[in-house]
Amino acid sequence: MKALVVDDDRTTRLVLQKLLSPYGEVHRCVDGAEAVQAAGQALDHGTSYDLICLDLMMSRMSGLDALKLIREEEERHGCSGIHASKVIITTASGDDESISSAFRELCDAYLLKPIDGTKLLNLVCCLCPIETITP
Repeated sequence: MKALVVDDDRTTRLVLQKLLSPYGEVHRCVDGAEAVQAAGQALDHGTSYDLICLDLMMSRMSGLDALKLIREEEERHGCSGIHASKVIITTASGDDESISSAFRELCDAYLLKPIDGTKLLNLVCCLCPIETITP
């Protein structure tokens, strides 16, 4: 599995990387703009991310804006639908509007902080094809 962790909080990035790294390669970004660039480069090289964990509230570019641009980039590369990256929103924002907005922009799951490692790994197992998860 190839994963991208996007969060402006260093501790959260490290926790997510530690949880996911036993299952594959994990890259990290500090904001939405970096995430869009990383996802675009991966698509250009034919090695898109299987999973993206994306915070909503970040400087420079929010997670929702990044998600919208990532989905547009995937569409341009013919990687939409079941071939698109699985996106888990990881955020402290649990209000109805944030959740609705995230699913409108085509996230696959929504997980509230503080991150529960068991819940995260259960979501990953449900979302990512088993052949992409290597222990």
